[in-house]
Amino acid sequence: MFNSFGNILRLTSFGESHGKGVGGVIDGFPAGVEIDMEFIQQELNRRRPGQSAITTARKEPDEVELLSGLFEGKTTGCPIGFIVWNQNQHSNDYNNLKDIYRPSHADYTYAVKYGVRDHRGGGRSSARETTSRVVAGALAKLALKQLGINITAYTAQVGEIKLEKDYTAYDLSTIEENPVRCPDQEKAKEMQELIYQTKGEGDTIGGIVTCVIKGCPVGLGQPVYNKLHAALANAMMSINAAKAFEYGIGYKGIHQKGSQQNDIFFNDNGTINTHTNNSGGIQGGISNGQDIYFNVLFKPVATVLMEQPTVNADGTDTTIKARGRHDPCVLPRAVPIVEAMSALTILDYYLLDKATRL
Repeated sequence: MFNSFGNILRLTSFGESHGKGVGGVIDGFPAGVEIDMEFIQQELNRRRPGQSAITTARKEPDEVELLSGLFEGKTTGCPIGFIVWNQNQHSNDYNNLKDIYRPSHADYTYAVKYGVRDHRGGGRSSARETTSRVVAGALAKLALKQLGINITAYTAQVGEIKLEKDYTAYDLSTIEENPVRCPDQEKAKEMQELIYQTKGEGDTIGGIVTCVIKGCPVGLGQPVYNKLHAALANAMMSINAAKAFEYGIGYKGIHQKGSQQNDIFFNDNGTINTHTNNSGGIQGGISNGQDIYFNVLFKPVATVLMEQPTVNADGTDTTIKARGRHDPCVLPRAVPIVEAMSALTILDYYLLDKATRL
């Protein structure tokens, strides 16, 4: 029932980790947007497995096939259907998990809720589903580009290794210069070493992805129950392994008084501006024209390549040791997913804003 995301712009995704493929249908996408297939494929390449020594070894080309909604290189306003075929499944790696519940996975909850579960890679609960989000997000990015809106996410922390400064201190155009997707090249090396070390131990590690949205106009957001930051939080928390969302100054604000944290307005040569942006570009649930920035915390991947206690479907105590190809850290591949969900949210709320007043 709830495999669709969005209001006016709506993505319905389908597919499982070890099924024939994953795909989606995008409805409500504006007509006349020029589609750059090379860009869409590039975005998929950023998410796909097997891209470096610190990601899963699964090799998927992740080539997208657009089925509808385009004519002569532009969107028609009709539903855009697409599919990405799965080509590198090792389903036998999961045979030992058929009747066992993996710790911190969706195995138990899916089995109880639906009475059946696809144990091969987690089925629908697998992060493989995010392929559909990246395709839709790439299309949304192309539309937002025409509006002058730019979205960049990056890895800000892995384990205890973190960037000490906020996003304004870094050149965000450099994130693709290292496999961690961190704008600080020295910190990136430390992060990469920690991930590689953790992988060698058969363990996993989490961290934080920061996202920055520039060029967003004033007025996006639908109070009171569809505030822009609430919509972004909903989008981010729908991503696999996401555990927390923080926007603007966030938790750091508890150390300040209101007089210190308030963003003071001033007349900036005829334009209303603010001296600071502690609000993170959103006030009263509505974008205020400043940069929107937020953090998404991702937990360590639940699949660890070491023996752990658990139970089987009968409730009998047992042990489990996972096999197969798994990410030791989701952060590098989560970066394009965070960008994609941000793009879908912002474009959707841009279209919603067009219905605010005549």
